[in-house]
Amino acid sequence: MKLSKRIQTVEGSKTARFIPLLDALKRQGRSVISLAVGEPTDDTPAPVIDGTKRALDRQETRYGDMAGLMTLRAALAGRFEGCRPENIVVFNGSKQALYSIFQCICDPGDQVIIPVPCWVSFAEQVKLAGSEPVFVRTKADHQLDLEGIAAAVSAKTKAILINSPNNPTGAVYPRPVLERIARLAVEHDLVVIADEAYDFFVYDNLPRFSLYELEAVRERLILTRSFSKHYAMTGFRVGYAVAPTVVAAAMVRLQSHLTGNVCTFAQHGAVAALAMDDGLLIRRRADLQRKRDLAFEQVSAMFPCIRPQGAFYLFPDISGHLQRGETSGDFTARILEKTGVAIVPGEDFGKEGHVRICFAVPDDQLLDAFRRIREVL
Repeated sequence: MKLSKRIQTVEGSKTARFIPLLDALKRQGRSVISLAVGEPTDDTPAPVIDGTKRALDRQETRYGDMAGLMTLRAALAGRFEGCRPENIVVFNGSKQALYSIFQCICDPGDQVIIPVPCWVSFAEQVKLAGSEPVFVRTKADHQLDLEGIAAAVSAKTKAILINSPNNPTGAVYPRPVLERIARLAVEHDLVVIADEAYDFFVYDNLPRFSLYELEAVRERLILTRSFSKHYAMTGFRVGYAVAPTVVAAAMVRLQSHLTGNVCTFAQHGAVAALAMDDGLLIRRRADLQRKRDLAFEQVSAMFPCIRPQGAFYLFPDISGHLQRGETSGDFTARILEKTGVAIVPGEDFGKEGHVRICFAVPDDQLLDAFRRIREVL
């Protein structure tokens, strides 16, 4: 059977592939440590579990509003100045939110500017909308190249995608930089897409700044966030978008033909998450900062590495340890085979000679993983 040209241009998720691979190695009896999957190992908070159970006990298992539960959308809208429930759409994770954004704003021939390195699904989702990703390299410190982004704007440009804190680098973009992105978008009548899946995880007392705080850009801003990382709810698949009313309505129309509503009782778990005291989350963030420092110390003894300011990844330069003709993909395969430690090649994110390492794992696993890697270098 002949597949569509559209799907033939799209690669599968290069990070999601690690989940079945690691399961297979474990079934073979291998001692495996995964630093590849961006998933916190903390338990889902008890209030979230309890809220989900209560929803199940109430038989909250029926079809629901395709935009999301009104109680959830109202609670989310209350966190954004001037936002109404009509501006919120709940999705099966922020990945689906991003997919829907591109489907609703892009036409064939349009271009979306994406700073790289970048999350693996951005470019593929743009392609699925029939549009073209235009990549602009970040600077050596992983900060945005504003001049490069401005130079990439053309008559075909529809949007600029900003991901801060960044996956895979952990870079956090400061307010003056984001203000310049906003001015560029206004000047050229562009959409700004802000992926803020890691918005809570900013370290070293740096200010958490969202593009939404810039009122002048809100009418052209589509923001996505997720419950997955913040509340350790990865399997719940609940994310959301904050968008101008016309875009939100379009995404609901698309959702009506795509999935209908998001899992009803999972949304009740998300309502419970929003009602939680921030104390637990603040403690978890502090623990992740500590893990960041521990992992950075270990990695810096082996590879050059920029200290991440947010998210929960390190993105070291391993080019000095590549064997003749070896790519970062070959390097990670060698490390996995010899040590049982899984890390992600930088080329998956558009940056050769680097690897992504997730440090959101228990300390003993972190230390053991780095010990194993040191032994084979």
